[in-house]
Amino acid sequence: MADVLIADDSEFMRNLLREILEEDHTIVGEVENGVEAVEVFKEKQPDLVMMDIVMPIRDGIEATDEIKNAAPNANVIMCTSVGQEEKMKEAVKAGADGYITKPFQKPSVIEAIQDVVPS
Repeated sequence: MADVLIADDSEFMRNLLREILEEDHTIVGEVENGVEAVEVFKEKQPDLVMMDIVMPIRDGIEATDEIKNAAPNANVIMCTSVGQEEKMKEAVKAGADGYITKPFQKPSVIEAIQDVVPS
């Protein structure tokens, strides 16, 4: 069971991810921008961050880069909308370990996590 931080500026998406994950994982925080994601990551040290790419103040790519610089072994899965291939490439360069595409289904989310976080 992994400790998971959810970072997404959409309350709907945070709720959806929480519903998908809370059965098998512990949600240690939910934040709505990249600044909060980095702060809560440093405070809680979760096993996994589910990170939206497009967020206010600091986007998911910048936040991922900062988290990976502070903790190279951190696991970050990006949540992206269809048609954001360029941003996904940037996210991978920043250190993202995987990604899921919105709107997501439970099987694809679980599979992405299993690929990144050893059980």
